[in-house]
Amino acid sequence: MTAQNKKTIRTAIVGVGNCASSLIQGVSYCRAKGEDAVGVSFPELAGYTPADVELVAGFDVDMRKVGRTLGEAAMALPNCTERFHTELSDQTALVHRGPDLDGVAAHMLSRPEDRSFRLSDTAPLSKDEIVSILKETEAEVMIIFLPVGSQKAVEFYVECALEAGVSIVNGIPVFIASNPVWAQRFIEAGIPCLGDDFKAQLGATIVHRTLANLAEMRGVEIDRTYQLNVGGNTDFLNMSEHARLVSKRESKTEAVQAVMEERLADDDIRIGPSDYIPWLNDRKVAYVRLEGRLFGGARTNIELRLDVEDSPNAAAEALTAIRCARIARDRGLSGPVNAASAFLFKHPPEQVEDTDAHDLVLKFAAGEVV
Repeated sequence: MTAQNKKTIRTAIVGVGNCASSLIQGVSYCRAKGEDAVGVSFPELAGYTPADVELVAGFDVDMRKVGRTLGEAAMALPNCTERFHTELSDQTALVHRGPDLDGVAAHMLSRPEDRSFRLSDTAPLSKDEIVSILKETEAEVMIIFLPVGSQKAVEFYVECALEAGVSIVNGIPVFIASNPVWAQRFIEAGIPCLGDDFKAQLGATIVHRTLANLAEMRGVEIDRTYQLNVGGNTDFLNMSEHARLVSKRESKTEAVQAVMEERLADDDIRIGPSDYIPWLNDRKVAYVRLEGRLFGGARTNIELRLDVEDSPNAAAEALTAIRCARIARDRGLSGPVNAASAFLFKHPPEQVEDTDAHDLVLKFAAGEVV
C-alpha cells in the first residue's frame, strides 16, 4: 500500500440527496478548516481524519444531478439541507445514472419541482457498468443514502459492491449488516461492512435511548413511551407513503427497546416518522415522551422537543463510519464490523449500551477489538 493510498479513503455515494449533500460539504469543510472544524465526531481514528475521505463517484436518478459533479449535485433541487460550506470546487467526481427500481416511489414524482424527483432520461446503468465504474475509480467504500423503503435498490447496489470488492456503509433501514444472510456473503467475500440505519450525531434516537438508560440507572419503571418525528425534506415526503416505513419503524423501535430493562408491549411504545411539513425543509422536530413510576409507584413523565438540521446530523456519523470501513479493510477484516456499528447505527448486528459502544469505537481504532 502506498503512502498516498493510505491517506485517502476512496468512497462512492449511492443517492445524492440531503444526507449526501451534507457529507460532500462536510468533506470539503474539514479539508478547509482542519482542526478548527466544528462538531467533528472522532477527529482522528487510526491515523485517518474526515479530510482523508475522497469522494470518487455518485449514483442518482434525478435529471438535476446525473451528469453533474458531486459538488454541483450537492446543491441541486430537491436538496434543501443547510449550506454550511459552499466552496465545493474540489468535489469533481461525476454522478452516474443508476436504476430506479424501488428507490423512486410514485408519489415522489407528482409534487412541485422543488419537492420531488425529476427522472433523468439518460439510460440507467447496468450492474456490470456500475461494477466497472467502482473498479475504475478504485472505490474502497460505498455509502448508501437511498430513500427509506428502497429494498430492491439497496440489494442491487450491495451486489455491485460485493462483485467489485467494495465495502458498504449502509445508512438506511434496509437490513444488510444486521441480516445474517448478507453478513455471511460479506464474510465469504472477505469484505467488511457496516450498518444499518445511521443513529444521528444528536438525533431523536440517541436522545431517547439516553433518557431510557437514565431511567433504568435511577430505578424508574418506564411504562410507555413515544417518539414522533416531523420534517420537510424528501426523506419525510418519501416516508409519507406508510408502506415504505415498515423497516424504518422497526429500526427506530428496536434501538429504544434494546436499552429497556424489560421490553415494552407493542401497544406501549410508538416510534417513527409521523408527518411531512414542507416548510420545515431539512429541519426535523422530534417529540419524545416517557411515562413511568418512581419509588412507591409515584407517577412521573418526561416530555422533550428536539429540533435539529437532519442531514448534517447523519453526515457526522457517516464520516466516522467511512473511516471505520477503511480501518477494517486495512486489517483484512470481513463481514459486519460490530465494534463500530453498535455506536453508529440504530439497527446494528449487536446492540450495545451507548457509552460502552463509544469505547468500542476507540478500542477498534486502536486495534484492541474487531
